[in-house]
Amino acid sequence: MALRAGALIVCLAIAAAAASTADAGVKAAGLQVALRAHGLYAGPVDGIYGPMSARALRRFQRRAHLRVDGRAGPNTRRALGPLGRPTFGSRTIRRGSLGWDVSVLQFLLSRRGTEVPINGYFGAKTERMVRSFQRSHGLLVDGIAGPKTLRRLVVARHKRALNESEDTSVKRVRALIGHWSAHYSVDSSLMRALAWMESGYQADVISPAGAWGVMQIIPGTWSYVETVLIGRRVPRTLSGNIRVGAALMRELLRQFSGRESAAIAAWYQGPTSFRERGPFRETRRFVANVIALKARTI
Repeated sequence: MALRAGALIVCLAIAAAAASTADAGVKAAGLQVALRAHGLYAGPVDGIYGPMSARALRRFQRRAHLRVDGRAGPNTRRALGPLGRPTFGSRTIRRGSLGWDVSVLQFLLSRRGTEVPINGYFGAKTERMVRSFQRSHGLLVDGIAGPKTLRRLVVARHKRALNESEDTSVKRVRALIGHWSAHYSVDSSLMRALAWMESGYQADVISPAGAWGVMQIIPGTWSYVETVLIGRRVPRTLSGNIRVGAALMRELLRQFSGRESAAIAAWYQGPTSFRERGPFRETRRFVANVIALKARTI
């Protein structure tokens, strides 16, 4: 009985440690790997539950005839198959293990700069990386991700995030949107709605096309805004990303004579394509969603 109680306490400690990093989105890595295996998610395994992950999850739920709520609940995880379970911290992981928790383990290891495949399978390379981590943290070097190793990985991730990341909280994102919207005389409610549609206010989202940040700016657009619209280099920071977005929207509003819906469509589809071909069906949907969100307090 004492052994069972002790095991339960250990599992609860791991779960609590994992929950403490929910803000970093590490659990989302497991979801992204599972959705990628089903051919529904083509983005990076970055542990960020952004718009791409949410769309892929909803597509999966529709395909599996589940309630489409954008949440990876027990039924959804069960339907995802072997990569949809078990939860991180619920078991000891070792060579040969397959599952959601292995994907999260690999994600945490990869964030330490190690080259480890994030595929949900605990193979030889993952074992080597676990041994390396254990060695560097004074743990028993056995290549097995037991309670102590898992807990140390989560704690190390949390400390690194606190020490190295700039403030990317929703409060700061909203404040910066307000600042740069005023600077470029753009409606801040429009920019907030646009930012929410693009990234859900998440600063670390990166698309397969290389668009990144809260405003999802691609490299070519960033260079154009720097050289043509602003006339100087803009730092690759949260503030810089939002500044580039606000400057671009001001220019699009100018090009389309202040017509907000046209400017939003040009933002999404590209001004040249929009002029020559008109709005695509997906563009019209995006514009409608942005305008609907603009009317709300987000």
